[in-house]
Amino acid sequence: MKWVVRSVGWIAATTLLLSSVVACSDKASLTTASSSVSGEAISLDVYKSRTCGCCKKWVSHIEEFGFESEVHHPTNLNKIKSDKGIAPRYQSCHTAVTNDGYVFEGHIPGPVIQRFLAAPPEDAIGLAVPGMPVGSPGMEVGDRFDPYDVLLLKKDGSSEVYQHISGPTAGK
Repeated sequence: MKWVVRSVGWIAATTLLLSSVVACSDKASLTTASSSVSGEAISLDVYKSRTCGCCKKWVSHIEEFGFESEVHHPTNLNKIKSDKGIAPRYQSCHTAVTNDGYVFEGHIPGPVIQRFLAAPPEDAIGLAVPGMPVGSPGMEVGDRFDPYDVLLLKKDGSSEVYQHISGPTAGK
């Protein structure tokens, strides 16, 4: 019986001590710890032609925004695009894929990808910038810029405008 009383007393004392420690903890340090977990770099597998210079520039662009990339040079890039559900009308010169399976086709600005990944729409497979618009990340040509749309690609094969990029800094 003495053992039970001592055990209960020990458990009560430990619980009281732990609750005091938690109550006196700095809430900012708890927030920082949880924020650092969510602040991890997002990894992208990038599929591109071995000889494409603009794709290499786009990879540098996304890495400036904290993404990690692993570049692959497949022999059949179009098969990868098809396997990922990217219809020919949405295609560009490279395809990036997250570990979660979201696709990013073409010269999408890094901040637009970040915004998408923070709250991906339920029916989305990813984003696309069809073609190679002048002035998009990786396609810079002096001061030239052609406005373009970033399209939201949906599971049913359709798309809608996710964001219109009207100038060189519009995607930031």
